[in-house]
Amino acid sequence: MSSCEDLPSGAAEATEEPVAVPHTELSEGALLGVIKSFVLREGTDYGEREYTLEQKVGHVRAQLESGDAHILFDPATASVDIIKTPRR
Repeated sequence: MSSCEDLPSGAAEATEEPVAVPHTELSEGALLGVIKSFVLREGTDYGEREYTLEQKVGHVRAQLESGDAHILFDPATASVDIIKTPRR
């Protein structure tokens, strides 16, 4: 197998898959930052009812804790996202 030095410039980054990050591995501050960043994104829709920031953070935290959602880090874009966990 070749090393990253053997690949064309940028090829190593293009082949990297998003990595699941267990929410339990983040510090409280980092987790709160990830969740707030997610709920404050423009276009996030919560239906007819309005929720406070604290309520939205609580909803997302509950989904992470129950396994209904998980955190993904994309090394290609250095971005973090929270997505629903697919049902099996």
